[in-house]
Amino acid sequence: MEDCLFCNIVAGKVPSKKVYEDEYVYAFLDIAPQAPFHAVVIPKRHIASADEINAENSIEVARVFEAIAKIARQEHLENGYRVVNNCGEDGGQTVQHMHFHLLARRNLAWPPG
Repeated sequence: MEDCLFCNIVAGKVPSKKVYEDEYVYAFLDIAPQAPFHAVVIPKRHIASADEINAENSIEVARVFEAIAKIARQEHLENGYRVVNNCGEDGGQTVQHMHFHLLARRNLAWPPG
């Protein structure tokens, strides 16, 4: 999608600090980190939000989670991490491309504040 920020990051039209990439997934450091390690992990294929997951594209979500496990090993996140997906306006989604925040390297209290 031409007007999608994350599609433009994948296409190299918008700069990012890449932490991981494969054929299906791209991950980059968040520009406003909420933890000492904060990456955004996205499917390269445009899916607007978790509301659009279906039988035809659910493999994209599986690939994202496979990549998250690889990133956690790569970044030595052995003390643990949190994965967050915001869906829709009330869920706090600000970019209309499904994405997952990978947060680590601090104690992430529950419930989140």
